Amino acid sequence: MRHSSLGPLTPEGALRIKHIRKMIERANIPPTKVDENLILGTWNIRHFGAQPRSADAKRLIAEIINCYDVIALTEVKDDLSDLRDVLDVLGPYWHAVYSDYDADGAGNLERIAYVYDKRMVVFTGLAAEASPPRIKVGDDYVAQAPDWWRSPYMVSFRAGNFDFVMLAVHIRYSGGVRARAAKIGQLADWVERRRNAPSQQDKDFVLVGDFNIPSRRSSAFKALTKHSLQAPRGMIGQGTNLREDKSYDQIVHSPTREGRFTDKGGVIRFYEDTHEEVFEGLSLHEFTHQLSDHLPLWIEVDSWIEGEQLDAVIRGAQEDAG
Repeated sequence: MRHSSLGPLTPEGALRIKHIRKMIERANIPPTKVDENLILGTWNIRHFGAQPRSADAKRLIAEIINCYDVIALTEVKDDLSDLRDVLDVLGPYWHAVYSDYDADGAGNLERIAYVYDKRMVVFTGLAAEASPPRIKVGDDYVAQAPDWWRSPYMVSFRAGNFDFVMLAVHIRYSGGVRARAAKIGQLADWVERRRNAPSQQDKDFVLVGDFNIPSRRSSAFKALTKHSLQAPRGMIGQGTNLREDKSYDQIVHSPTREGRFTDKGGVIRFYEDTHEEVFEGLSLHEFTHQLSDHLPLWIEVDSWIEGEQLDAVIRGAQEDAG
C-alpha cells in the first residue's frame, strides 16, 4: 500500500483492504498487458466530494479503481478533494481528466471524471462535452433538443496504435422511463452521426455511465442500442445497483472490428452478504456514502491491432495488383 496524505493505515483499515481485494478477485477481471488488452469501466460513485468520506473509504475506492486502465466516474461533485486524495493513493502513474460543473446548480453540481493509468493508455487531446445539434434560424444557429441537463463528456485515448473515444453520461432520473428513453435515443443519434462523420478520426466509441435504465427490456435500453451501439455479452442481464435488480449503469460500444470488445465483463461486488462486513456499525445509507449505491462495471477490450495493419497492407497490394 502506497504511503499517502491520508495518514497511517490502521489494522481495521488493513482488514477492509484485504476484504475488498478478495471481492475484486472474485470478479475474475483478466490481467492486462501493454498494447494487447485493456480494462475499461464506469462507476457512479455516489456524491463523490459532497459528503465526508473516511480515509479507509478513499483507500478502498483506490483499490477498486486500480483494477482498471480507464474508468469513467459519474456523480463527482464540484469539490475535487476526495478525487485528489484517491489519486494520491494510486500514485504518480494515475491521472484524471474531468468536466466542469454548472455553477447555477443544474445537474447537482456534478462532474464526470476519467481516471486512467498512463502506463497503459495515453490521453490524445480530445476532452469535450457533447453538445446538442444546432439548426440555422435566420442568421443564427439555435440548439435543438435535447437538454441533457448534465452534459455528456467525451475523452479520447490511445493504447499502442488503437485509438478510441469514451463518452460518459448521467441521465436524469426524473420524468419516467419514456422521458429518459427520448433523451437516450437522441444521444444514440448523436453518437451515430459523430462516428460516421468524415472528419471523425477515432471510430471506436465506448458509451458508459448511469443511464437510469431499469432493465434491458425497457424502451430506454432499446433507444440506446437502436443504431450501432451494442452491449458486450458479459454485461447482459447484469444488475448494477446493490441489489442487482436494476441495470441503471451501462457499457455499450460501437467497434470497428468484430471481436474488438471481448465478451468478458461484469461488476465488482464490494461486499458479500451485508455491508457491515466492510464498515461495521454504519447503516446502509451511510455505507453508500462511503463507497456507493452503484456497483462498478468493467469490460475487456482487445487493443492489439498490429496484425490488422499488416493485413490491410497485404489487401491493398493485392487490390492494386488485381
